[in-house]
Amino acid sequence: MASKIQSVSAPREPAPVMSTSSTILNMREKEKYIEDFEFPFCDESSKYEKVAKIGQGTFGEVFKARARNSSKKFVAMKKVLMDNEKEGFPITALREIKILQLLKHENVVNLIEICRTKATLHNKYRSTFYLVFDFCEHDLAGLLSNVNVKFSLGEIKRVMQQLLNGLYYIHSNKILHRDMKAANVLITKNGVLKLADFGLARAFSVAKSGQANKYTNRVVTLWYRPPELLLGDRNYGPPVDMWGAGCIMAEMWTRSPIMQGPTEQQQLILISQLCGSCTPDVWPGVESLDLYNKMELPKGQKRKVKVRCRHSVEPRLLLDGPHAVRPGEHARPAHAEHVRVPGAAAPPRPPAPPPPRARGAAQASSAHAGLGLPGPSVLGCDVTVIVIVM
Repeated sequence: MASKIQSVSAPREPAPVMSTSSTILNMREKEKYIEDFEFPFCDESSKYEKVAKIGQGTFGEVFKARARNSSKKFVAMKKVLMDNEKEGFPITALREIKILQLLKHENVVNLIEICRTKATLHNKYRSTFYLVFDFCEHDLAGLLSNVNVKFSLGEIKRVMQQLLNGLYYIHSNKILHRDMKAANVLITKNGVLKLADFGLARAFSVAKSGQANKYTNRVVTLWYRPPELLLGDRNYGPPVDMWGAGCIMAEMWTRSPIMQGPTEQQQLILISQLCGSCTPDVWPGVESLDLYNKMELPKGQKRKVKVRCRHSVEPRLLLDGPHAVRPGEHARPAHAEHVRVPGAAAPPRPPAPPPPRARGAAQASSAHAGLGLPGPSVLGCDVTVIVIVM
C-alpha cells in the first residue's frame, strides 16, 4: 500500500516540451499541397466570366457567364452548395451529376462540365464547384408570368410535345425527375425546350419479389405534388412526373399554378375538389397509404376538370388523363409512351429584332417571337390534341 501511495504521490517528471514547428510545417505543407493540386478533369472556373446572377433559391445560385475564349458563347453556372459539408462532396450533387452525365437528349438540359475555383487562403482552402450548362434564355414560369407574352394553341402544343418527349426519354432511362414545375422548364431563343434542375432526381426500378420500393415522399414542389405523395406513398414511379406535366399543361392556359394550397392538407382538398375524391372506389388500395386515415379528405367530390376547362375543347382533352387521382395503369398515364401532335412543325428560326424606333411598340411581339415556336399560320387548323398512349 505504501509503495502504491508513494507512486501516486511522487512528483511526475515534466512532460517533454513539444515543438509546434513540425505541426505548423505539416499544416503549411497540406495547404500548399491543396493549393497546387491539379484536377485533370475539372478546370478552373476562371475560364468563364460571370455576367449576372439569374437564379437563387434553396438549390443555390445560378449565374450567366461568358466563355473567356469566345465572347459569343454563354453558359449557365450552377453553384454547388457546400455550406453544410464539413468535408467531402455533397452526395446529392454527386447523384445529380451522375444523372446529368447519363442523360443526353435535345429536350434535357446539357451538362457541359464541372468547374472549380482555386483553393487558396482567401477561401480557407475550400474550392467552390460549379455545374456548367448550355445557356437557355427563358424559363416557362417567367414567360407565363409576362403579360406581354401570348401563347397560341399551336405553341402550347409544341411546348407540351417537347416536354413529354423529354419525360419519355428520362423515364426510358429509369430516371424520375421528382420536381416537375414550370420554373424547371427552360426554353432557348430558338424555341427548344429543356427539362432542368435534376437536384431531386433519382434512378428507379420496378419492385421485385413483392418487395416495395421505399423512396422518400418529401419531393416535388407542393403545388405540383401528386396525391399519392401527399398521402405518404413511398413506392411510386413515373406517374408522379406525369402529374406535374398535367399541372404545367393546365398552367399554359391559366398562366398560374392551378392548385396553390398553402399546406399539404389544403393541397389535398384542392386536388379533391378538382379531380374528385380519393376513395377506394376510384383508387383501389388508397386506404393502405400511410396518411390516408390521418388527413381530412373531402367525400363525394366529383371530377370537374372538364368543367373548369369548358372554354376550350383542346384543354379538356389534354388535361383529363394526367390529372387522374389514381396513378398507374388504366388511370393517370404511367409515362408519355408516345406523343403525337398532328401538324406540329419544327420551330422556325427567330426573326430579326425590330429597328430601334419600333422596339417599344413591338416589345411583346418580339419577346414572343423569340421563342421560335410555330404559330397558327405554321400549324394550321389541322392541329388537334396531344395523344398520350399508355
